[in-house]
Amino acid sequence: MSTLPPENGVRVVGLCGSLSENSSTRKSLSVALEGARAEGASTELVDLRFYSLPFAGSGWSPDQFPDVARLNGLVRAADAVIWATPEYHGSYSGVLKNALDLGGFEEYQGKMIALVGAAGGSIGAINALGHLRTVARQLHAWVLPAQVSVARSSHAFGDSGEIIDAKLKASLRQLGAELALFAKLHASAKK
Repeated sequence: MSTLPPENGVRVVGLCGSLSENSSTRKSLSVALEGARAEGASTELVDLRFYSLPFAGSGWSPDQFPDVARLNGLVRAADAVIWATPEYHGSYSGVLKNALDLGGFEEYQGKMIALVGAAGGSIGAINALGHLRTVARQLHAWVLPAQVSVARSSHAFGDSGEIIDAKLKASLRQLGAELALFAKLHASAKK
C-alpha cells in the first residue's frame, strides 16, 4: 500500500520480516504506517513474501535477482523505515536479516528507523528489537527510543484482523507518527 505525494515531504517504508500469510507482524506494521500517514507521510509496506532475494554473500548476480535493486531503491528513496519482525528463537527473522544484509550504508545511514516486533510469548519481541537496534546503530541509522513489542500476538487481533487492545493500537500509531515527525525534522535540519 502506497500513498503519494507526501503532505509533509516525508516517505516512510515499512519492511515486513514475516512470511506468514496471516502475519501479526504485518498487521502491526500496517497500523504503524497508518500513524505515519496521519502525520502526512507517504507510506509503503514492503512485503518480503513478494521479493525473490538471494542469500547475502552467496555470489548472486543482479541480473538473476532484480528484486534486490527494487528493494534497496525503495529504502534509499525513503526518509524513514520501520523494521517489523516476528521473534524467532530470541531474535529477529532470517528473512529480515537477509534483506538488511543485502543493503548497507547507502540505504540506511542517516535514516530514521522505528522498530516493531511480535511474539507469541508474554514478554513479546524484546530480544529481537534489541538485536535490530544494534544492527541499526552499525548502519549509522537513527533509531527512535520508543519501540512496540506485541506480546501474545496470536491473541492480539480479532477475526477481522483488527487489534483488540486499543492501547496497543494507539502505541503502534504513535510510533509511526513519531517516525514521520522526526524524519521531517531530520530532513529539514540537513537543508
